[in-house]
Amino acid sequence: MLERLLPPAVRSAHARTDPPGAVLFPAEAALLVNAVAKRRQEFTTVRHCARQALAELGVAPAPILPGVRGAPVWPDGIVGSMTHCAGYRAAAVGRASQVGGLGIDAEEHGPLPDGVLSLISSAGERAHLAELAAARPGVHWERLLFSAKESVYKVWSPQTGEWLGFEEAEVSFDPEGETFTARVLVPGPLPTLTGRYLVEDGLVVTAIALPVP
Repeated sequence: MLERLLPPAVRSAHARTDPPGAVLFPAEAALLVNAVAKRRQEFTTVRHCARQALAELGVAPAPILPGVRGAPVWPDGIVGSMTHCAGYRAAAVGRASQVGGLGIDAEEHGPLPDGVLSLISSAGERAHLAELAAARPGVHWERLLFSAKESVYKVWSPQTGEWLGFEEAEVSFDPEGETFTARVLVPGPLPTLTGRYLVEDGLVVTAIALPVP
């Protein structure tokens, strides 16, 4: 799915189940000493995907540890992003000489829990979603909004070193082109971001790839 959303310079890999052969480096495993089984599986499989994608770029396997605000620390010269949800794990990577930054997110395609939409959206966004739902009722647009904002954050934070709240980016969707635009409402180097999305196989998947500055 991701390869349909990202430019050719980006390599991606995904898994719908947790492969028994996936292993961690000791430094990664040390982070999971007290983790429950679900967390351990997600953490392990998404890094297995990342190493598969890195191998396509000719990058040797290496630990992928969390850095500032939990964002993964990639090998020198690499940008990337990872995501996981029930039944899906994925990673996307590219060379920094060819891709300015990456943000990907996947979510189960279903309604958000009660009360969440009001926490992550503006009144204008909710009106936009209502119009989209009337025209295309088969899509859980509120879940897609959540995913798009996750992708926005995953691009924004490594570029700025700053937190970006859900309320600090306003997203609109173009269902004809299956794209979205995010207007960032705080000062920074990325005032507008554009991405692509898919709703397929029980998932919503969103992705942003920045051009090289």
